[in-house]
Amino acid sequence: MKNVMTHVEIPAFDTPITYRSRLLLMGACFVGHIGDALSQRRFKATVNPFGVVYNPLSLAQSLLRLQSATPFTAGEVIENETLYTTFFHHSSFSHPHRDTFLIQANNALRQGAEAFAAADVVILTLGTARVYYDKETKQVVNNCHKLPAARFQQTVLTVDEIVEALWPVIEPSGSRWILTVSPIRHWKDGAHNNQLSKAALLLAAEKLQQLTGKVSYFPAYELMMDELRDYRFYAEDMLHPSSQAVRYIWERFAEAAFPEETKKTMREAEKIITAQNHRPLHPGSAACRQFKEKLAQQIAAFNARYPELSF
Repeated sequence: MKNVMTHVEIPAFDTPITYRSRLLLMGACFVGHIGDALSQRRFKATVNPFGVVYNPLSLAQSLLRLQSATPFTAGEVIENETLYTTFFHHSSFSHPHRDTFLIQANNALRQGAEAFAAADVVILTLGTARVYYDKETKQVVNNCHKLPAARFQQTVLTVDEIVEALWPVIEPSGSRWILTVSPIRHWKDGAHNNQLSKAALLLAAEKLQQLTGKVSYFPAYELMMDELRDYRFYAEDMLHPSSQAVRYIWERFAEAAFPEETKKTMREAEKIITAQNHRPLHPGSAACRQFKEKLAQQIAAFNARYPELSF
């Protein structure tokens, strides 16, 4: 039997991304992979100024906070297991000192607010339609920070609730928006409930596309489900994409997002990145010195052609 891989067709984005584009990326874990790939290749990308954001309500709440640029205050800080954070932030932001947490959180907020105000393109990855509310404040939380489960109420958003949350942020902005659904399963919800959650996100993304011409969709979820169905494309937990799968989805994103001139510049940048990551067997050898001299020449030539992308 002939082994044929199914192929997901991805049309080129209406507005291409170039090295002049200013990008803001927010959302579930997968957007971090795309953001890292963009940043490594010297694109102007700001990624998750609150850390990973899983659900659409928290995404909308975070974007509105960036829009207002309102600093975080001590009154918003919560403590758990000697760590300080807020319900806006992922646990990666937590810190054992309240003042240090606030300084770091507000520095990231300021950078994110500047990036959002200037963004040509905003990329959002929707992770789950399941949301948690703090019963005390009625606030939707981005992360429960291992606080007692009894403190929170959970629900699953409908398609209309997702659209109603994101539309007021998308509609008045001057940015182009790219929506994608995370290919990572939320297995703790159960197989069926995970599918229902992803279905709500997919339908909401489609509805937002229909409402305005400024929204595009990138099918990361579909690539994982339909092209990369083999378990060799999964990490050891059989839920997260493997590095090979992430690389493949990045390549498909690049095909849809970048015009040819940008791809050419990016290939030059990738050669330098590969050389910089090389670890010589004999660091003190003549061959190693020659390698470093050649790399320095390549970097100097690249910097001369593209001074705004300087290595």
